[in-house]
Amino acid sequence: MIEFRPIVFFLGVLLIALAAAMLVPAAIDAAGGYSDWQAFLGGSALTLFFGVSCVLTTRGGWTSLTVRQSFVLTTLSWTIAAAFAALPFWFSGLGLDYSSAFFEAMSGITTTGSTVLVNLDNAPPGILLWRALLQWLGGVGFIVLAISVLPLLQVGGNQLFKTEFSDPSGKATPRIASLASGIGMVYVAATALCFVAYWAAGMSGFDAVAHSMTTIATGGFSTSDASFGHFSSPAIEWIATVFMIIGSLPFALLLIATRGAPMRVITSSQVQWFAGILVAGTLAIAIWQFTANDVEIGRALRSSAFNVTSIITGTGYASEDFWRWGTFPGVAFLFFMFVGGCAGSTSCSVKIFRYQVLFLALKAQLERLLRPHRVYIPHYAGKPLPDSVTDSVFAFFFLFLLLFAVLAFALSALGLDFVTSVSSAATAITNVGPGLGDVVGPVGTFANVPETAKWLLAAGMLLGRLEVFTVIVLFTRRFWRT
Repeated sequence: MIEFRPIVFFLGVLLIALAAAMLVPAAIDAAGGYSDWQAFLGGSALTLFFGVSCVLTTRGGWTSLTVRQSFVLTTLSWTIAAAFAALPFWFSGLGLDYSSAFFEAMSGITTTGSTVLVNLDNAPPGILLWRALLQWLGGVGFIVLAISVLPLLQVGGNQLFKTEFSDPSGKATPRIASLASGIGMVYVAATALCFVAYWAAGMSGFDAVAHSMTTIATGGFSTSDASFGHFSSPAIEWIATVFMIIGSLPFALLLIATRGAPMRVITSSQVQWFAGILVAGTLAIAIWQFTANDVEIGRALRSSAFNVTSIITGTGYASEDFWRWGTFPGVAFLFFMFVGGCAGSTSCSVKIFRYQVLFLALKAQLERLLRPHRVYIPHYAGKPLPDSVTDSVFAFFFLFLLLFAVLAFALSALGLDFVTSVSSAATAITNVGPGLGDVVGPVGTFANVPETAKWLLAAGMLLGRLEVFTVIVLFTRRFWRT
């Protein structure tokens, strides 16, 4: 049997940290005279009680986490964090039931960006800040997971990125202190730079703080129902575009760049592919806007760059209702959801390196067909590509698309129309945020989605954020055998 004491202990530590984080929006609301500070204080007290109880009852008697314990802890961490992070939404004066509150919290902690809230422009600042904090914490949490845990667990081809932060033994003991001091400082510094840029471009201090956190985390929560359309500022849109891209780059490479080797970022094949896809997508949509919708070329390039980057990186901001741009952009944005950023970033979805592995595998297969007697070994980053990575990536693609299809069918069975079902399933499992159509599109929300659908979408967000296999493996009988 799996020893649960270390799992419960770490979950307790997580809950204590989450309880402390709730005090920040509580203080903001209390200082502004908003009654919702009581919701945060109550949520913090309840979360702290469970966190301290977990720590006190499980401390001592164990050393480190095994691989199986790491799978359980990873899934439970995001689930338990969302369950308790939902308490302030539930306790507040927003009138949300727990299903909606959990949906909002899961969307935040997984940096998805889908929302059930309306009238954000008049919402208490504590609520807006809490949404931003959840995404910021979820973003840095996933970087740690992607660099130190997923490669060790060999999830979805991530074993390709075993770094100095991974322990080559069978124990899941990443060097958390080393990772936090390096990657964490880069993450905080990028957030600070983003804040300064937004503030200098005309955002208020509060909006700059909230959006800098959700931009670097590629989360997409905004402080206005109109998202970035509220600001009507080309400068702010370009700043957001730049920092969304930064958030989608491998933070390990950004750390190396700060230590005197910036060319490592530029010469990375992953980054080059990512840049190429961004440029190609932006130009395609801009040309459509210019020719089909008669949009001035400068505005077409700016709005296309912003919205294409937002969807490809999984951020989910919107400056316009791109669903109204025409049939080609609508289909293109659906496919953009399945791209994602680089491994080791805050971005989500399939991610660039898996498309690279798929391309190399297909290229190798064509070579074998054309020259059956030749031995052809695909290489990634100058090293032979192991069969285990290729098999893992193919399995990931199959399961990812299968779960997307199952989720879309389930949503349609609940009465949602075709566009809403397909785009909601896509935006949940790719952790993008807005869907397509009039209901859940760039100017819509998930407020009117059925309660069962909210739980299904929350499950899709969790599956997508934890790279599918991390969750699915827990439902296999063999995993729980001694």
